[in-house]
Amino acid sequence: MARRKSTHPTLKAATWMIGTLLSFTVMAVAVRQLHGTMGTFEILFFRSLVGLIITVAIVARVGWSEIRTYQPKMQVGRNIIHYGGQFGWVLGLSLLPLTEVFAIEFTIPLWTAILAITLLGERMNRGRAVAMIAGFVGILVILRPGIEIIDVGALVMIGAAMCFAGSIVCTKTLIRTDRPLAILFYMSLIQLPMGLVPALFQWVTPGWTDLPWLLIVGLCALTAHYSLANAFLHADATIVMPMEFMRLPLIALVAYILYNEPLEFFVFLGAALIFAGNYYSIRRESRL
Repeated sequence: MARRKSTHPTLKAATWMIGTLLSFTVMAVAVRQLHGTMGTFEILFFRSLVGLIITVAIVARVGWSEIRTYQPKMQVGRNIIHYGGQFGWVLGLSLLPLTEVFAIEFTIPLWTAILAITLLGERMNRGRAVAMIAGFVGILVILRPGIEIIDVGALVMIGAAMCFAGSIVCTKTLIRTDRPLAILFYMSLIQLPMGLVPALFQWVTPGWTDLPWLLIVGLCALTAHYSLANAFLHADATIVMPMEFMRLPLIALVAYILYNEPLEFFVFLGAALIFAGNYYSIRRESRL
């Protein structure tokens, strides 16, 4: 009997990355659609509600011991910071072209490196220095201060990227003691009231046409991170990173087709510089 050939790890990673790319893209479109009828806080509330329902269903199946946390204060702190990132990202989708939102989002590794060196005492090396310089230059190319008026939405997205970086640094500490499922569970649980309370002041009861989009936002938020984690499980960052960069041309195509948003050369150029710096840093760290 012939032995069945196993799938190559790189192919597995590519398959998971397809899930990541589609999840982030569909989620962005769903948020853009919802902004026509409800505010940012309400969108974030329903995102957490759907995520909590799904994670509770999973936990009920695998066991409640999976969500035990040994760092409750860190869980709360991480989610306050992460909520700031979520708020900025969702708001940014209503203020900026989709392509620019995704391009600025690529600066998250830059801010993460700065915070890790400052707060966690991680060492600066040539790879990280190149990534930081390329990141700052890339942001300048995208925003072109002095040539173009810097949009408020761009500043919101930079703030969101910084918050996401802070949550990543917190996750590095949490993952030493807590399970990944616990992090997802407390993310939905803690952020649920953070979205609900301010949403009550501008509440809009969702219509039947809103419900599919709300479900998509909550579901894609989970599948995007789950798929990305599995991609890194099967392949090194040097392989996954170029695949993740495909988010930019994909969202640019979707934005052009659905919203007639123009393809900005400087957005792609700046994003390419940011990506090149990150990729060089990752390759150098993997060699070391």
